[in-house]
Amino acid sequence: MSEIIPLGRWVDQSVHYLLDHDASAFDSIGRAIESFAALIEHSLQAIPMWALMAFFIGIGLWRIGWRFAFFTTLALLLIYATGFWDQTVITLGLTFSSTLISLLLGIPLGVWTASNKYVAAVVRPLLDLMQTMPAFVYLIPAAMLFGLGRVPGILSTVIFAMPPAVRLTSLGIRHVNREIVEAGQAFGCTPWQLLYKVQFPNALPSIMQGVNQTIMLALSMVIIASMVGAGGLGNDVLASIQRLDIGLGFESGLSVVLLAIILDRITESFGRSPGDTATPRFAGLRNVMRLRRERAVAQN
Repeated sequence: MSEIIPLGRWVDQSVHYLLDHDASAFDSIGRAIESFAALIEHSLQAIPMWALMAFFIGIGLWRIGWRFAFFTTLALLLIYATGFWDQTVITLGLTFSSTLISLLLGIPLGVWTASNKYVAAVVRPLLDLMQTMPAFVYLIPAAMLFGLGRVPGILSTVIFAMPPAVRLTSLGIRHVNREIVEAGQAFGCTPWQLLYKVQFPNALPSIMQGVNQTIMLALSMVIIASMVGAGGLGNDVLASIQRLDIGLGFESGLSVVLLAIILDRITESFGRSPGDTATPRFAGLRNVMRLRRERAVAQN
């Protein structure tokens, strides 16, 4: 069947044009991302196994409770006992690297889209494209531009995982109580103070939900990125498919599931106070009143 619009060929030609004319720029970007990811991964690998376990168990006990801390203990011991601890740490490093880049780009973009309807009109269809495009498709141009290894895996993961951070940050800020925002403006807040002391505290549950979803999507995409040599548990999952090894697939998949549950529950808890189910409703208003008292003290 002949093509009326050769869109695929145009995209392919565009990628080859970038590769032919901007290879040095992509090499520089690749080296920067590789150094950043290697720093995080090596830092995690340098932490003793017992210390990393104690960190996750302790933060689970602090944020959620003893039952989750007990579950975390059993889950991490099971990962270690099945021999997947090193691969899990590598996967954790890739997930953290991808998530940090996604949040550094996504949260400011979410703030911008919340404050500018024209930016929102442009960004929304791009986010739809990023979320609905099959995940495997991102690996092709990333591998062509950056070769095999961690870099294309991280970049494809960033594209796949960033939309929730943008959407939920924008949603949270746009749904902050208008009366609280007007009170902040009446008390003389600058735009930065209004954002940092009024809108962000009230939008925190929505923003943290975006962080949570970004981490979950990053973890799922990091496993797929093993196809371009990203490493970690994805290598074992891919090997189990290639060999039709049910046991290896179950063990490596179970390690992914346990890691996902731990990260999901911990990040979800940071959208609320320890032991509570919701953040204080008037956190932003209290910040406004605190700012007013600070101004009164400064004037006196």
